[in-house]
Amino acid sequence: MKLVSPLIAGLLFGLGLILSGMTDPAKVLGFLDLAGAWDPSFAFVMGGATAIAFVAFRVAGRRRTALSGELLHLPEAGRIDGRLIGGSVLFGIGWGLAGLCPGPALVDLGFLDGRAALFVIAMLAGAAAGRAFPALSSARAPSLALSLSDG
Repeated sequence: MKLVSPLIAGLLFGLGLILSGMTDPAKVLGFLDLAGAWDPSFAFVMGGATAIAFVAFRVAGRRRTALSGELLHLPEAGRIDGRLIGGSVLFGIGWGLAGLCPGPALVDLGFLDGRAALFVIAMLAGAAAGRAFPALSSARAPSLALSLSDG
C-alpha cells in the first residue's frame, strides 16, 4: 500500500492535467494572454482544483496518517515573506515564458516532448543552483509581516 496509493494519486493527477489541457503550453499561454485572445477556461480548472484541495486539506488536517499508513506531514509555514514572493514571481515568469509548470512538464516527458525535456532540465538546474548557492535562496528579504493564520 505504501507504493500503490502514491502511484494511483500520481496517475490521477497526470490524467487530470491531460484532460484539463494543462499539458498544452498553447492553451496555458492563451489563459495568461489577458491583452490578446484570452482563454478563460483555466479559471474553471483552477477553481475546481482549489475547491478539491480545500476539502482535502480539511480532511487531512484531522488525520495523523496518510492512506499509505505513513505519518502525514502538512505544510506549517504561515508567513508571506520576500522568499515566498520571489519564488512565486520566478514561477510565474517561467510559467508565462514556457506555458508549463513542473507537473505538466513531467507529464509531457511521457509524450517525449523535447520542449518539456528542456524545461525540466532548466528546472533541475535552478533547483541545483538553489542548493549550491544557499545564500541566494535564503537571503534575508524584508518580511511583509503577513501571517496566513491571522484570519
